[in-house]
Amino acid sequence: MTAVRIRGIEIYHPELEVGNDYYIDRFSAAGVPVSGLLKALGREKRFVIDNADENTYTMSVEASRKVLEATGQQGSELDLILFASQTPEYLLPSMALKLHHALGGGKQTRCFDVNANCAGMLVAIEQASRLMQGDVRIRKALVVGADHFSVHSPDNPVYHSTFADSAAAVLLVAEEGEGGFIDSVYQTDTHVIDNSLFPGTGLSRIYGEGVSAADIQVQFTPFDDSVCVDSAVDSLRELMERSGVQPSQVGAYLFSQFSIGNNRLVAERLGLDESKIHFVGDKYGYTASNSPILALHDAIKAGRIERGDYLVFWTVGAGWQNVSLLMQY
Repeated sequence: MTAVRIRGIEIYHPELEVGNDYYIDRFSAAGVPVSGLLKALGREKRFVIDNADENTYTMSVEASRKVLEATGQQGSELDLILFASQTPEYLLPSMALKLHHALGGGKQTRCFDVNANCAGMLVAIEQASRLMQGDVRIRKALVVGADHFSVHSPDNPVYHSTFADSAAAVLLVAEEGEGGFIDSVYQTDTHVIDNSLFPGTGLSRIYGEGVSAADIQVQFTPFDDSVCVDSAVDSLRELMERSGVQPSQVGAYLFSQFSIGNNRLVAERLGLDESKIHFVGDKYGYTASNSPILALHDAIKAGRIERGDYLVFWTVGAGWQNVSLLMQY
């Protein structure tokens, strides 16, 4: 039996740390109060890029190099590089190929990008794991997730005040045995399909006459994001029941870091131990495609997760799509 396990995980974020007061003052001046929103979501601070030298690509290179160094691996040893983002620095070539070049990837390394919005990195880890389980030639995979939303949402109060910039890199290895990646559950509901749009004009219209930078930036129509809680509860219950893993066996729950309130609702509905739900949205802000992975990294560094623990992941992507994963660390 092939077990796909997490060998290492590292993150990178820019140096600039920004507290809530900056955003409260900025948007209050425009007549838009955001203090209640930030409190409800659990925000305190976040890290954002403030220079022209950093972007999704540079952050991803830094996180990738860190995880390869930490695990004693070379880029040439990777069989797969999978990159997840909704704000890639480049569409051509793929960001996975850019990483391959930066890391010195091998001749037969498979490289491709995925975009599942804020669910991106969980989807990428799941897809990489299933590829590794089905193909004996893929033994080592680098999965990277990064987003740089601050530059694309300067005038949108929800995105600009709550999102943050970062990259996370996970090294997966396929070995004989049990554990590692176990199962996943998806739930998709597209009734709010157009509530988050980027580019706001659609890609084909960004050069149109009269199109401004503001037109191209993220366009967001507010909606009650707690609607995803029902799907989260259903998918997590199904995931646990069909795997036979009991809540008492779970070492940590790594959920979307968008809303601490939603995480509490999920915990309450499922009767979960809230102390096992690791929240870092107050520390890093909402880092979009990689947010559950930043929570995992933080929990490991804090000594809250040990090898052999069951890990339950859940997040949601715009549009929207709930994704739940079960792994044994």
